[in-house]
Amino acid sequence: MIASLSGVVSALGLTSAVIEVGGVGIQVQVPTRTALELRVGTPAHLHTSLIVREDSLTLFGFESAAARDFFELLQTVSGIGPKVAQSALSVLGERELVSAIASGNSAVLEKIPGLGKKGSARVVLELKEKVGALPHSSGAAPSTGSWRESLTSALMNLGYTARDAESAATSAAEEIGSEISDRPIAEILKIALQNRGRSL
Repeated sequence: MIASLSGVVSALGLTSAVIEVGGVGIQVQVPTRTALELRVGTPAHLHTSLIVREDSLTLFGFESAAARDFFELLQTVSGIGPKVAQSALSVLGERELVSAIASGNSAVLEKIPGLGKKGSARVVLELKEKVGALPHSSGAAPSTGSWRESLTSALMNLGYTARDAESAATSAAEEIGSEISDRPIAEILKIALQNRGRSL
């Protein structure tokens, strides 16, 4: 079992990163929120979960052990695999997911791609009693007020110039409107890329 990974970020995508460890580049699937916090050329430490299939070995990475544990807990729900669990942590984040499940708010969970109404209801039913046992992350919750900074940083990591990134942020703000600060950063990034003519 690979429990953690430390090294220098050598490449970044929307949902993946390549971490160079001892001269070997290891690809790790990460939630979009985690990818936005990483920077190419800087050190990174990820808590990991290895998913073993007959035809593949896939490593998933998270910024905290609590997020990794939650990723694994989500997969105990019938019908939820690693991709949907990763998507859940991209769209809402661990703390928001715990809050939604604990309060029985399945409508919030329906925002997660691949989950749907029935899947959301199953998550609440099967995990409501379990989420209280999860250890809480000691890190500070990500700020929701700095969407523009997070967005432009993510776009620049994807190869955009600072000027183009700012232009894309302005375009996204015009399209979404005043509620943009309430939208998940992954959704804003998708809209910005679509506006720049690049599909996810």
